[in-house]
Amino acid sequence: MLRRSVIDNAKVAAVFRSYPKGVAAKLRALRRLILEVAAATEGVGEVHESLRWGQPSYLNARPRSGSTIRIDRVKSRPGRYAMYFHCRTTLVDTFRRRYPSTFRYEGNRAIVFDESDRVPVGALRRCIAQALTYHRPRRGKA
Repeated sequence: MLRRSVIDNAKVAAVFRSYPKGVAAKLRALRRLILEVAAATEGVGEVHESLRWGQPSYLNARPRSGSTIRIDRVKSRPGRYAMYFHCRTTLVDTFRRRYPSTFRYEGNRAIVFDESDRVPVGALRRCIAQALTYHRPRRGKA
């Protein structure tokens, strides 16, 4: 299970070093949260940290168990950063229905934060867990 505070992947570490200081701290906090949720969520297993589309990305090592979560700054909006989800899933639509005023959303692909926002950690934990278990069979389904 990936539980490290140190980033072992040199390319991922370089991306984190490239961020402006304030946003870098916020993105590191999101990274820690993803890893904590992965460690605490039944059936998630090992999580791989890599770059996808130049963004730090987190995905279960087990095939077909979860959906990739990416984090990055919003380059067009200084002071903003986001957690991105695969746009062909129903994840963001589900989050929007469950938490209509808790988060700021970007289409069907992201939860967006301002550097000055207080992140609703409890709700975000549930969103992360849902993404990391997205492809697992749901109880009550055949």
